[in-house]
Amino acid sequence: MNSTSSSDSNGPKSFSVNFNQDASSRLIVCLEESLYIHDIRNMGVLHTIRDTPPNPSGLCALSINHENCYVAYPGSSSIGEVQVFDAVNLHAKTMIHAHDSTLAALSFSSSGTRIATASEKGTVIRVFSVVDASKLYEFRRGMKRCVAISCLAFSLCGQFLSCSSNTETVHIFKLEDPHNSPRRSVEESSWMGYLTNYLPTQVTDVFTQGRAFATAYLPFCGVKNAIAIATIQHQLRLLVATESGVLYIYNIDPNEPGDAVLYKEHRLDAVPENFDKTDKGRSSSPQNIEESDKLREMAAAAESPPKGAFQFSDDQEYPPLTQISD
Repeated sequence: MNSTSSSDSNGPKSFSVNFNQDASSRLIVCLEESLYIHDIRNMGVLHTIRDTPPNPSGLCALSINHENCYVAYPGSSSIGEVQVFDAVNLHAKTMIHAHDSTLAALSFSSSGTRIATASEKGTVIRVFSVVDASKLYEFRRGMKRCVAISCLAFSLCGQFLSCSSNTETVHIFKLEDPHNSPRRSVEESSWMGYLTNYLPTQVTDVFTQGRAFATAYLPFCGVKNAIAIATIQHQLRLLVATESGVLYIYNIDPNEPGDAVLYKEHRLDAVPENFDKTDKGRSSSPQNIEESDKLREMAAAAESPPKGAFQFSDDQEYPPLTQISD
């Protein structure tokens, strides 16, 4: 899990908090020029990484895997280098040169052995091996325009990688052996495969980059969002949560490429459309919630599991997928 925030001129410009929920849980606090590794069981500081390259957005990622519990953060403020640090044994693991431009997004696979990266250009998504820093996959998100990548997310099985940005599309890539890809086989047997033997490397790299396996089209653009791929009720689904408080759920066919189908739309704030904002003489804006309400919300959020959370493992307790008869 992770969160981001910002503060006034007297404090850090921005920070992010990442933690895993394993037996040896770690909590990472990422400031603009330093990182703090905490033991989440007693909140003690285990290690401090100081004088990191300026990181005003607080970009970092933490693996949720116990055996491969790594934290990744930008290793440079001018190019897309990724520094991977072992959060259990507390030593540097590897440095990955991922992109020529600065980093915009990072995400570990559930096994902690792979890391996905995107740069500020937002045109290419790469997946690297954490073990030896080798490039495993390269996907092209687009060619016509540069975008701001907001989120990268692996599926729990590690077979799919999703990418969202400030555009109206969410791209889903399938991590399969390029040599076993049906599309690659067709290209190699066509005139395109013949031409790649004689074209410059810069050109052939574009042809060999993977394309999106599936695409979800959102009813908006320019809104930050967080995404996840999960198997719910035996169906592979893409979840998109927006900063405006709406959760969109798309169905993905793992065997057939194409457009993801919007299955359900759910308001996370549970505010009815006909809700009167002047009800009880107060606004529904979070800034105007009474102090007691804030404390109750904080107490509920700290429960395990928190009240009102979606239990993905229980079909009866997952409101967004409950079908309502006409």
